Amino acid sequence: MDLGKAIALLEVQALTAAVVGLDAMLKAADVRLVHIERRLGGRMVTIVVDGGVSDVTAAAEAGKAAAGAVGKVKLCEVISNPHPEIIKFIYTDGIKPEETGGADTRGQSGKQQDPGNTRSG
Repeated sequence: MDLGKAIALLEVQALTAAVVGLDAMLKAADVRLVHIERRLGGRMVTIVVDGGVSDVTAAAEAGKAAAGAVGKVKLCEVISNPHPEIIKFIYTDGIKPEETGGADTRGQSGKQQDPGNTRSG
């Protein structure tokens, strides 16, 4: 992860609050979803996004406000320039911290797809 990068963690009770918070985070700033952790059958959800420090900070504030309007926010934290060991811990879903910008090659399922495997028509 480059200098000037950050991650934000938003932990909420209830899946609905998580979805609302994530939606607000992604709309508020240029951030990318990198990890979701669901516990207790979806009653406790942690969302992790990354991006530039100012974008991640804006996203965290927006997500906390939106999620708090429909549920209970347990934690909202921004970590700027995270230690490499934190990077190993967070980026476990096949997403690399170096990947920034470019076209989104995830399909509706959210899984990576081959960008050369597209059809038109």
